[in-house]
Amino acid sequence: MTAVVAASGWLALAATLLPDGFPLRWPPVLLFVCLGPGVALLHPQPRGLLPGARLEALALAAPLSLALAALTATFLFLIGGFSVPAFLVPLAAFTTAVTLLPGLPLPAAARGAVEPGGAESFLARELSRERGPGGAL
Repeated sequence: MTAVVAASGWLALAATLLPDGFPLRWPPVLLFVCLGPGVALLHPQPRGLLPGARLEALALAAPLSLALAALTATFLFLIGGFSVPAFLVPLAAFTTAVTLLPGLPLPAAARGAVEPGGAESFLARELSRERGPGGAL
């Protein structure tokens, strides 16, 4: 998994070499910019990810990736050097370097992710606690 994430940035950069208007040019770039750096920051986790923590990691990967992309693009615009390759190279290098490090800790991974069945039982417990004796709210 980490090798795929590390290579995704370089694949996105290689996709920009395809001819203009080629339909397969934009999907690798879009997927990498939206998810690549965030997934690299959050994976691998020391003990793996439980199913609930996987959802948390995916939910955090997109905002982290987009934040890094926005910072990179802003910096490049401020120095007057924005271009697609100049934008993708630092993100790809960052992603490749970060995949060699352990992932950032996730709260759900640390406390044991709640399964969907466990979430329903939690909701049922909370509702029964609010109703009190006799079922009145």
